[in-house]
Amino acid sequence: MRPVTGLPPLGHLLQLSDDCGVIQHATYDVPNRETGYCVDDVARAFIVAVRSMLGGGDPAARGLAVRMLSFLDHAQLPDGRFHNFMAHDRRWLDEVGGEDAYGRALWALGWGLCLPSERGWHRLCAQMLRRALPHLAGLHHLRPCAYAVLGLVQAAKADLPDARAEIRDALALLVGKLLAARERYADVWPWFETTLTYANGRLPEALLRAGAVLEDDRAIAAGLESLALLESVTMERGVFVPVGNEGWFTRGGHRAVYAQQPIEAASMVDVELAAHEVSGLDRYLHMAGVALDWFFGHNTNGAIMVESDGCRDGLERDGPNHNMGAESTLCYLMAMIAMAAHPVAEQRGVRR
Repeated sequence: MRPVTGLPPLGHLLQLSDDCGVIQHATYDVPNRETGYCVDDVARAFIVAVRSMLGGGDPAARGLAVRMLSFLDHAQLPDGRFHNFMAHDRRWLDEVGGEDAYGRALWALGWGLCLPSERGWHRLCAQMLRRALPHLAGLHHLRPCAYAVLGLVQAAKADLPDARAEIRDALALLVGKLLAARERYADVWPWFETTLTYANGRLPEALLRAGAVLEDDRAIAAGLESLALLESVTMERGVFVPVGNEGWFTRGGHRAVYAQQPIEAASMVDVELAAHEVSGLDRYLHMAGVALDWFFGHNTNGAIMVESDGCRDGLERDGPNHNMGAESTLCYLMAMIAMAAHPVAEQRGVRR
């Protein structure tokens, strides 16, 4: 049974973190230093820390956020792109990171603009964001586009008068990319690709959140339609059953059930909350609760995925993977914080 209200403690995330960043993987609940660090995880850790601060959560969140922002600043290349992988001895292992790292970094920077009282952070995040923006047009993959949208949505709400038009133009560009992808498959099904893979909820979420900021009804309608398709695949008799990464789900083919990943539950919570925000329909709030409950045993195996402030790395046929690395724990924390920050969810309650 999951907690009813309140922000989650950050104990295991702090255990995975050091003065440099977040260690990627763990052996059980012990950080595996050999796996080093990555921008993918550091960016999400920064979002978790900022959102915890915004909600008056764990007192250790501010120190964590400072370390994560310092890592992101170090990771940004002079041309605005980002490294991704760093060894534990603090050597960068790549010349430039992939598109996911770039998109998640922008996502983090957008949230960094949500704390105007932290003036140094605000200035640094604004500078880094503007340096990164020219690379948006060159994105080829959809999930980095979605991550970037989520950051730019936050940036659009911040006090950046000199960049307001540039940010809205960037949002419109990315929404155009997402809508064009859907259009390619419009005669087949209302999705962005032929295959459902990972972080599926982030694609319709990006359309919903950007559509709200841009007042783009077409984007909102497309986001809701794509969410309906995702629900039809993953919601089974009141249980969230995410597409597993043992083969994903290609339209007309076999739908993989295992291995289920926490990233799917977290993205489903967020897209359902986004749908509730734009529509006001309580069914989306209920679905967000169903997805969140995946972490607390309301899943195909009845397995509790959360332990000691951390989350297990996935759900296999024979039960949970007992390692608790950064991505799984961050996804759990992001989902819990999102639900706690959604005021109607707290007032009305969702499925317990």
